[in-house]
This record gives sequence, C-alpha cells and structure tokens, in this order.
Amino acid sequence: MAVRLVRALALGAFVASLTPLGAGAQEYPTRVIRSICNFGPGSGADIVVRYYSEKLQRLAGKAVIVENKTGAAGNIATQMVATSKPDGYTIMITPGNATLASAPHLFKDVPFDPIKDFEPVARLAKVPFVVVVKPDSPAATMADLTAQLRAKGVKARYAASTNTAIVTAELYREMAGVQLEQIKYSGIADVLRGLLADEVDFTASDATWVAAMVQSGRVKPLAVTSATRLSAMPDVPTMQEAGFKGFDLTPWWGVVVPAGTPKPIVDKLAGWFQQINDDPETKAFLGKFATETWSGGPEDLRKLLASEIDAWGKYIALAKIEKQ
Repeated sequence: MAVRLVRALALGAFVASLTPLGAGAQEYPTRVIRSICNFGPGSGADIVVRYYSEKLQRLAGKAVIVENKTGAAGNIATQMVATSKPDGYTIMITPGNATLASAPHLFKDVPFDPIKDFEPVARLAKVPFVVVVKPDSPAATMADLTAQLRAKGVKARYAASTNTAIVTAELYREMAGVQLEQIKYSGIADVLRGLLADEVDFTASDATWVAAMVQSGRVKPLAVTSATRLSAMPDVPTMQEAGFKGFDLTPWWGVVVPAGTPKPIVDKLAGWFQQINDDPETKAFLGKFATETWSGGPEDLRKLLASEIDAWGKYIALAKIEKQ
C-alpha cells in the first residue's frame, strides 16, 4: 500500500512538471476583471478609466467592471487594490501623481506603500496643468502676470482647489520671487467664480478643464506646466519658455496591480494597454480632453513612479502643504 502511494505521488509530481509554468497566464482571464477608480462617477478620472476599461474588455474577451471607490483623496481605492489578491483580476487605472507619488508626502498614515504594494503595468497618458487668468485680465503673458503681482505686493492672490494647483502656484512663486496668498476653494466651479469676481489674480488647473473654459471664452491661458507644449493648445507656451527654467510639472496616468501578480499576467495586461494606446481612436478621444497618450511598459512606469515620489516630496515641501 505504501509503495503504491509513493508511486502515485511520484506520478503526480511528474505530470505537474509537464504543465507549463505560464499556463495560468495563457488562460487569463477566465472571469470578470475589476477596474478600480479612485474618484466618483462622472468625474474626469472616471471618464478616462471607463474608456480604457471598455477597450480592455474587448481585447481580454471578458467583462471589465469599473468600481468607483471614493474618499481620502483616492487612498481608499488605492488601499483596496494594494490588499487585493494578486491574480490579475483587480487593476487600477489611475492619475498616478495624485494617488501614488504624492500620497507619502500628503498623509501621516498612508495605508499602502506605493512601491512595495504594487506591480507597475503600463504608463498611459499625461495632462499638464495650465496657468490661467480671467479673459479681460491685462496680463497676456507670464511676464505680464509677474509684473502685475509684484505691483500688488502682499495683496497678490491665487485660487486653488487641488494640491497640484497649490504646488504649481507655489513653484511659480518661488521662481518668480513674488508674494502670494493662497485662497482655497471647494471645487473648480468656485475657483472660476472667484477668478471672474476678482477675488484672485490667477489659478492653475488641469488642461482638461481649461480647454473647455478657453473654448467658451471664460478664461485666458498663459502657460502650461509641462516641458513641452500641449497639442490641444499649441499657441500656449510652456513655463520654461516663459522664463522659468526647469519648470516641469506633468500629471500622468498609469496602470498598477497588486504586488505579487505573476509577471506573465502583468506582461499580458501591458501588451493590451499598449494596443489601446496605439489605436488612433484613443489619441483622438484623449485629445478631446487635452490629454495625450504617453505609452510605456512596466519598467517605464516603475522608474517614473520612483522619480515622481522623490519629485513630489520636493514640490510639496516647497508648497508648504502640511500632512493630513
């Protein structure tokens, strides 16, 4: 009896050894994939997540269901993904600078490690911020705005409703050598109201929102925060072109999965997202929201995240944003 058991075990081990190590990945996916969104339905982030999730569903051949998990500046959703089973069935398409790179510097008790708790999958897109003034402002350039702010002295003000807006304004303040008072608003609609009511001199916002406001004539763009011009606003110079050497603040999008997700599955997902970004339809869709594709694989995203964590630590220190 004992001999038969040993032989059976040996045979089982032999059969198992013949099974390809990547068999699970070859079959993946066999069920629904959850696509976690850090922000609410109808938000700019939700639009991007749902677009990529729908495209992924077509390539994967299985349903990809978007789940909106809001709260704590995206930390609730991010923690959920970090603690999910690493099997490729939970993914996060996310504005990485806001949810991963900045988190360790913004919160005292971050419930995840942006490096150790995730496997990078793909770099997707980038969307810079834009410095804007009201449409009838006498400032037509950043040089004009700087002169205007210097003349106002301690009365110079800027509006902000997001941490990225604060960082943009404070970096500008430091480089321009002007005095600025920060006026916080609850949302972008209130920022616009304050700008048009002369409560503030300028603000900075993501290009998605600015593009729509420029088209309707409600704001005037002066400069983009990225190192290169934005194709959706080709006539708007960069902050570097406006005289602020080294100014490069470019929010970006990426895809991550829980740490420990098998590499063959990560690579399969990365290949699908590359196909999505290569589709002209994707470039056209993102272009409507002043967002540009910025393709990259797992290692590209890994390097980007590491460098951005360091950069955002410096940005937030300069902006004097206290940890919550």
